[in-house]
Formats: sequence, structure tokens, C-alpha cells
Amino acid sequence: MDPRISIVTIAVDDLDRCAAFYEAMGPKRHRGITDGVAFFQMGGVILGLFSRPAAEEDSSVTFGDGVSRVYLAYNTRSREEVAEVLDRAQTAGGRVVKPAQKAFWGGWYGYFADPENNLWEVAHNPDFPIALDGTISLPPEA
Repeated sequence: MDPRISIVTIAVDDLDRCAAFYEAMGPKRHRGITDGVAFFQMGGVILGLFSRPAAEEDSSVTFGDGVSRVYLAYNTRSREEVAEVLDRAQTAGGRVVKPAQKAFWGGWYGYFADPENNLWEVAHNPDFPIALDGTISLPPEA
């Protein structure tokens, strides 16, 4: 696992209101991917807003009671690397909360929690290019 964070995601109660807030703060919302999510390019990292119910369903985790609504993502360069990172997290003392599997958006993903229940998504999305230095980019808008 390279030392990087690809996406910081916030599980929000009102996606439209929060997306409008971040747009008013200055970042431009990606217009090509908007179905139930809002993405903002933030330098070499992506900020994602995801509706809380959808995030809970996607991760198989209920937010609150010790689980933050802010979670991190590590994007991999291959589908196979998703399972490798999840296995490494388990070996290091974390807990796999959703094993590697096909994602509804077409990629491959899973989730783990660290020893203090901080949530990470591990995903391979070939549409989100990762540069040699580890920075990630949203795809061009259609």
C-alpha cells in the first residue's frame, strides 16, 4: 500500500445542500458524475459527498456510535490490489467490513475499519487515473 489518500468522503444527510455549500466555498463540482454523489477535485485528492443512507448501504456500516461520517478511500492501480490491501489491513489488526467485490459503478471495491473503527474504502476505478506520484484525478467531464 503506497502512502496516500485518494478520496475523503463525507456521508451527508442533505446532498444538494452540502454540494451547494462546497461550491459556494470555491471548489467546482464535477458535472460528469452526479447520480447520488458530488465530487470535487481538491489538488491531488478528491472530496466526495455521498448521501448517508447510500453510504451506509454501500459500506455495510451504520454511521454514528463510534463510526465517523467522514471516511477515507485508497484507490488502487489494479483490481487484484483491492483484496491485497484488505488482507493487509486484517493482518495489521483492522477488520474487513465488506470484502472485495464488484461495485455498482463498475469497478472493484471493499471496506475495512482500523482498530478504532475509522472506515476506509479500497477501490479500483479505472476511470479515476492515479499518477506516478499517487495523486488522483476525476475523469474529464462529458
